[in-house]
Amino acid sequence: MDLNVDLNDELCACAKGPRNLITDVPGVRVGHVTLEGDSPAGPLHTGVTAIVPPGDCFTDKLPAAAYVSNGFGKSMGLVQVEELGSLETPILMTNTLSCGACFDALVRYSLDRHTEIGVDTGTVNPVVMECNDGPINTIRAMAVTADHGMEAIDAAAGDFAEGAAGAGAGMTCFGLKGGIGSASRVLTFDGRNFTVGVLVLTNFGSLPCLRIGGRAIGRALARVGLPEDESGETSVGDAPDMTGMTDMTRAADTTRATDAPDKGSIVAVIATDLPVDSRQLKRMAKRVTVGIARCGGYIGNGSGEIVVAFSTANRIPHWAGETHAVEANSSEMDRPLPMIDRVERLSDNAMDACFRAVASASEEAIVSSLWHAHSVVGRDGRTTWSLRDAAAHAGIPLESIS
Repeated sequence: MDLNVDLNDELCACAKGPRNLITDVPGVRVGHVTLEGDSPAGPLHTGVTAIVPPGDCFTDKLPAAAYVSNGFGKSMGLVQVEELGSLETPILMTNTLSCGACFDALVRYSLDRHTEIGVDTGTVNPVVMECNDGPINTIRAMAVTADHGMEAIDAAAGDFAEGAAGAGAGMTCFGLKGGIGSASRVLTFDGRNFTVGVLVLTNFGSLPCLRIGGRAIGRALARVGLPEDESGETSVGDAPDMTGMTDMTRAADTTRATDAPDKGSIVAVIATDLPVDSRQLKRMAKRVTVGIARCGGYIGNGSGEIVVAFSTANRIPHWAGETHAVEANSSEMDRPLPMIDRVERLSDNAMDACFRAVASASEEAIVSSLWHAHSVVGRDGRTTWSLRDAAAHAGIPLESIS
């Protein structure tokens, strides 16, 4: 959103969706709850982001897949997604120590809508994804509650904020302020348009490795150094005033950003209305790593790269073979739902275009998370600088990506 540069024409020449967000996939919505301010345990910069597919995910499940490139993470619900190839709840993103609260939120969300869960049928498989925002947020406060997860779902809409919003409030990307980013691509097959959307939560990377549109932006920023913190001059949510700030080659805060190993994570969700099955979705999910690498990520030892992908096409009926889900006013009420599905499926001959779309949208979503983030003063009083503030201090023009 509002990132109008073509970062990678050679990778994917597809048009972007009208919003250039994951919500360009029809029916998909995203919502945030952002927690900022003081708590008894310390400053808070955290939250929840909800990715809500259209319709009833439990009654009519979505084809889905999960891919783990490096498994340094605590996501929940992936085992069943892998086994059954389906998604039956919205997806919540949050900080590492709040996975349990978001799990509870998704259970409550499902129980409120389905009295049969745990009685006439099985339980439910909540999907929660996380990154560690502890360097900025007082993560030990465990401030996120199940109510916040429910509120994020209720807030879901077609338009949503990127950058330091929701689960992205306390995230760091390439030593700069990261968070939520999104992008979309439109594909055409057999005269029909389809959309592939990507949403990322970025909390990975080392500053000298950052590349934007092929430019070694991170190396240039590391060479100059990040701005020094000056107590009282920077507040959360405000862009710092760079006027009169002294030049330097390396500040104390710079050392932390430039020399730190890649110990963060990036989690991503792919949504599409393409008629693809769970096997094809997993193949698409693997291509998020192309976008990560093009931005300078190398999937470090302490980093978790985890992707969930789902399709809104070819829904999977929960009550197949049973009469439970048939409408009471239907003449077919005594006939069980069929056990054999009839579905469309995209040919594997078309997958290259899908791979290109995922790689391209993933790269742009990562850059968008940086572009839209603002500088934040963390729990220890240090500033995590936004890309734009750091570039302004270094005298590096970003017009080519704005």
